[in-house]
Amino acid sequence: MELRNEEEILEAKAVDISLKDLSNKLEEFAKARDWEKYHSPRNLLLAMVGEVGELSEIFQWRGEVDKGLPNWKESDKEHLGEELSDVLLYLIRLADICGIDLGDAAARKIVKNAIKYPPKVMF
Repeated sequence: MELRNEEEILEAKAVDISLKDLSNKLEEFAKARDWEKYHSPRNLLLAMVGEVGELSEIFQWRGEVDKGLPNWKESDKEHLGEELSDVLLYLIRLADICGIDLGDAAARKIVKNAIKYPPKVMF
């Protein structure tokens, strides 16, 4: 999972990566550092909640923001991307440790939501 230089980072960005790919990279990352013993569902959830707090801080005093964040500095958008990524990576790792196929669970949830909240029919 470690990227050694800017070229590898740009190469990684160009690749369309799946949830399973990210899960595998996170597992390798944890194994290489002997962190698996710390990756219990509870610990991962609490770490993710902490990251959600950091994500919330970015929006805390901004009021409503426009889609696409047109008035944000690039450095603020980059920071937002980092915090969103932290939340996503913890969520993927949590799902993996719990034995949940997150892609499948999300697809099933979309179907359930479509049934629960059908589109309005206009006559």
